[in-house]
Parts: sequence; structure tokens; C-alpha cells
Amino acid sequence: MNKTNTPFRYDYVGSFLRPAALKQARADFQSGRIDAAALKAVEDDAIRDLVAKQKAAGYHVITDGEFRRATWHLDFMWGFHGVGHTPTKTGLPFQGEAAMLDDTYLTGKVSVDEHPFVEHFRFVKALEDENTVAKLTIPAPAQFLEQMVMPFAMENTKRFYPSVQELMDDLAAGYRKVIADVYAAGCRNLQLDDCSWGMLVDPRACMIFDTDAKGLEEIKEQMLTVNNMAISGKPDDLVINTHVCRGNFHSTYASSGAYDSVAKTLLARENVNAYYLEFDDARSGGFEPLASVSGEKKVVLGLVTTKRPELESKDAVIARIHEAAKYLPLDRLCLSPQCGFASCEIGNKLTEAQQWAKLTLVKEIAEEVWV
Repeated sequence: MNKTNTPFRYDYVGSFLRPAALKQARADFQSGRIDAAALKAVEDDAIRDLVAKQKAAGYHVITDGEFRRATWHLDFMWGFHGVGHTPTKTGLPFQGEAAMLDDTYLTGKVSVDEHPFVEHFRFVKALEDENTVAKLTIPAPAQFLEQMVMPFAMENTKRFYPSVQELMDDLAAGYRKVIADVYAAGCRNLQLDDCSWGMLVDPRACMIFDTDAKGLEEIKEQMLTVNNMAISGKPDDLVINTHVCRGNFHSTYASSGAYDSVAKTLLARENVNAYYLEFDDARSGGFEPLASVSGEKKVVLGLVTTKRPELESKDAVIARIHEAAKYLPLDRLCLSPQCGFASCEIGNKLTEAQQWAKLTLVKEIAEEVWV
């Protein structure tokens, strides 16, 4: 391996389909049939097996597949003081299906001690070898902020935070502690998963956020600011990348829209090393916004979908890579699936064999394009 940091020419977002034994163990734990120790033992075995498969597939990055989580984002929030959750009655609106994820809200001021994800990372870190590096995926600060300032949450949030800026300050401080702790645990590759931008580009964004065009621009600035506040002062050798999508639940999506309206904020001014960007269908728009990517930041093109089992045409994907290279040099581009395979426990509508076939295709294409 000629480099030790993400992104790699062929890469992936992070989550994987949960094996049947893990799903059963989590159900047994929820019903009280097994205890936490028994659940952890099943999780440990499932993660070891997953990492072995990631290595066998020839990938240079390893993750735990988010196997210890119910969701890609909420479990992280639940690791903070001042955050509560209860089973939802209505769920979140996705295209054709409600995502029945726990309602998550503030119960007090936000702070954090040792976050559970730090220990989760240590387990994966110990599985690194000379060809692989471990990556930790967590929701971006903007995602955490969005959860608490959306119209449905704002009245409750104001009980604890009279101003959004005060919440941003506490969130950024909490993230800086988590980042310092995972760095001390050996993390050098951190990924911020951030659907807030996917909501902000939607044609219905003003309605979703209950604001006007000017207010929407202010929200974009808040999201950018809280992300940059949280990662300020990070160690020089810690790579932090952002992944953006438009929702990924049981092969459905939550929003649509091109990156054009956030190019001058997210792509130009967020202080990260790279972006993993969803580009698997027309909902993501064209590649023109890539011209706004600042400095030497890289972009991982999410051209292979995790929402459908059918394999993409290799020639078609290669053609799209070269189309993107009109706006960002080819040597600053990489390839991955557009999102994880199981952002939530339910997973997307494909099999584990189809999941690995997608990753085989990504690797084959990358090796052909970047020889």
C-alpha cells in the first residue's frame, strides 16, 4: 500500500448489511433473552468476519460496518449527555416508506464523557494490518445540529438553548473531545456523514426548514460553521472527510437536488480533506459543482448505487468519471458506492453477495481508470 490515509482510489462509505446472526442477537437483546455481554460477543465475531472479507476483497480501508449501531447517526447522538430518545410513532418521511427510527431530542445541555464509539474504534484498530487502515464514521456536527433545529424539534430545543449559537458551541466542544479521544485511540481517518446538505439542496428546502430563501442561506452558514468549529485544532495527521447523501433507508431516499446551491459553502469552505459525494442517479445533478472544490481536496465519486442490486455498466461508470474530470482533475478523483449498504439495521434491498459484487466492480473500475 503506497498511502495510509483515506480516500483510496477504490473506497466505500462504511456500513454493511448485517448478517442474520447479528440481527437475531440484537432482537434477542431487545427482548431480554440475552444480556449485553452475549450481544457484544456476537457483534465482535461479526465484525471480525466482516473485516476479513473487506481485506479479502482487496480494500485498504476497514470499518466495523456500523454493526454495533441501530442507525448511522442516532446512536452517536445517544452517546452524549443531554440527548434522549423514544420509539417513534410516525417515523421520518422517505420516498414511499416511513423510516421508523427513534425520536431523538434534547433533554438538557449537550456534553460528552468517554463516548462509546471510542471503544468501538479500538476494536477495529486492532484488526489493521500492513495493507489496511481503520476508518471511523460518525454523523457530522451539522447533522446533529439539524436534528435539534428542524421545525419539529425547535420548540423543545429552545427550552435548553435560547440561541442556536449556544447549541453550536456545545456541540463543537463535544465533538472536539470525541475527536481527541479517538485520535488518542489511534484513529487517523475520520468520516463525517452529513445528510443535512442533502436536505438543503432539495427544491422543498424552504418548506422543510420552515424558512425563506434568506433564512436558508443562514442555515447553510450555521451548518458549515458548526462543522468547521468542531474540527478546528485537529492534529495535522488526522484525515477528516465528509460524506453527503440524500437519505438511505431500505433502498429509499429522503431528498433530491443538485450540489449547485451548496457548492460555494460546503465544497469551497468546509475544512476537510475530501468529499464522498452521491452521484448514482439524476437526483444528484451534474458534476459542474466540482469546480468549486477548493485547494487540493479530493472527491470520491459515488457512482455505484447501494440501493439496487443490479450491477452498473463498467463502461458507463468510466465515462462518468471522465465527465467529472472536466471539473476536477482525474488525480483528485476516486470511486465508491454512493452510500453505505445498511445505514440502518434494516439494510438496503440487496443480498450480501450482491453487496460484495458491487465492491468488486468498484475496485475493477478504479484499477482500470487509475493504472
